[in-house]
Amino acid sequence: MATVHLVGDDEAGSDAAAVFADIRKTRNSDFINNFWRALAVDPVLLKRTWEEVKAIMTAPGALDPLTREMIYIAVSAANGCAYCVHSHTASARAKGMTDAQYGELLSVVALAGKTNHIANAMQIPIDPEFDAGAARSR
Repeated sequence: MATVHLVGDDEAGSDAAAVFADIRKTRNSDFINNFWRALAVDPVLLKRTWEEVKAIMTAPGALDPLTREMIYIAVSAANGCAYCVHSHTASARAKGMTDAQYGELLSVVALAGKTNHIANAMQIPIDPEFDAGAARSR
């Protein structure tokens, strides 16, 4: 159960309604998911978050849209956000993610989690060759 009211179209104020309209236009869909409806209780937060999501997830860039969605799935899984795992898995599938790609993604997420925990527990020193900060200063 949500901790806030999910704002319906009929009760959205003008600021929230404008963001909902932009979401619909950008995504070429009439669907406004519950994440945005929850954020609409605070129209400033809704607008700020949508603008950031739109800029990062939909603008042309070096990463293709499917790769961005798969990264989002991985981070959401690591952070334990079931809502985001489900919504971004649906989005990745809509962008063409296959069952094989999803399986590999989950294998990488699981492996990274395991090796991250091991390396962190053992406090293994960073090899100079891997130190990104040192490499930039060379």
